[in-house]
Amino acid sequence: MEGGKLIVFSAPSGSGKTTIVQHLLKQEDLNLEFSVSCTSREARGDEKHGENYYFISLKEFKQHIKNDDFLEWEEVYRDNFYGTLKSEVERIWSHKKNVIFDIDVVGGLRIKKKYPDKTLSVFVKPPSIDELKIRLKKRKTESDERINMRIAKASVELATAPQFDYIIKNHDLETALNEAHDLVERFIKN
Repeated sequence: MEGGKLIVFSAPSGSGKTTIVQHLLKQEDLNLEFSVSCTSREARGDEKHGENYYFISLKEFKQHIKNDDFLEWEEVYRDNFYGTLKSEVERIWSHKKNVIFDIDVVGGLRIKKKYPDKTLSVFVKPPSIDELKIRLKKRKTESDERINMRIAKASVELATAPQFDYIIKNHDLETALNEAHDLVERFIKN
């Protein structure tokens, strides 16, 4: 696989990484295209196949694993797999674009390990675990049980932050957006 740069944004759910990634995608000077991940989970809310995720069956996901089709993959929760198809990255690179990822910390670190010179890895840190819980509840997309699972996982994910190239503390969204743009712009121009 050859091509442009890889920009990884990882964080616990509710930290603001998706908002930051969506903002960066609108910045034409960065020449970014979003890497749509595969997942074996059901769509939530107004999520669309091919836009938010490629929603595939657990059986299909496991077949892709067997075929070595993934750049990275992870069983995030029981029978809830997420992964990046190699073909997705190749498709974006064929458009002469840089790839931006909005993925879990394990997947983000795996991409950085495979392509250390081509990858910028950024961890988005929430103001606090309490604020994270408030943000997840405001979404109104998941049960209290699922939110509690995400909060428990967030503590583990926060411990991985030092393994990323940069940490953006998302206390103020405007500041975080500007910081993210500056980081990505510098990395792409090098």
